[in-house]
Amino acid sequence: MERSRSERVLDLARAFFVTRAKRKLRWRRRRSIPAEGAAGVLSDQAIVLTGVKTAESYPEKLRRIRYHDAGQDRTLVFLTNDFLRPASAIARLYKCRWQIELFFKWIKQNLRIKALYGTSENAVKTQIWIAITVYLLVAIAKKRLQTNISLHAMLQVISTSVFEKVPLNELLTNQNSWDAEDGLHNSLLPFDL
Repeated sequence: MERSRSERVLDLARAFFVTRAKRKLRWRRRRSIPAEGAAGVLSDQAIVLTGVKTAESYPEKLRRIRYHDAGQDRTLVFLTNDFLRPASAIARLYKCRWQIELFFKWIKQNLRIKALYGTSENAVKTQIWIAITVYLLVAIAKKRLQTNISLHAMLQVISTSVFEKVPLNELLTNQNSWDAEDGLHNSLLPFDL
């Protein structure tokens, strides 16, 4: 049987994954893995997928871990191709994964990175670090100036005034240059409609 593309990529990269299992997932237990006695681990099993499409796309064995999250009082089922780490570590990895997703959601909402100018790991990291640095510098300026202007509005004003030689405190505190309705710097709009 031809191995799936995703399986080949994971094997080549020597990567592992941790994901939540869907409720209707069809599978068969190959063996039970002795639980290490960690709090929250309900079961640890080696399984194979038996659904028509799932078995074809990933024919290798997987690890199925049932875990009870006491903090949220719910049971979660994880699938992974990692048979080396303890089940409790797999649960922690999934929790960390969620924190990473929340971080990227925050980046998309607050840093306004519209396009990446490079796709290499170094280029992406550099662009994210620059965006975070700009955001933090503006947050520091907002605190020092003790202004009630939102960070988003400040970033808009600064981005449209980047080539003007106006001190930042003057730019942000000059009430004549602000539109009361939308907080935009009126003197820098490209078209006067």
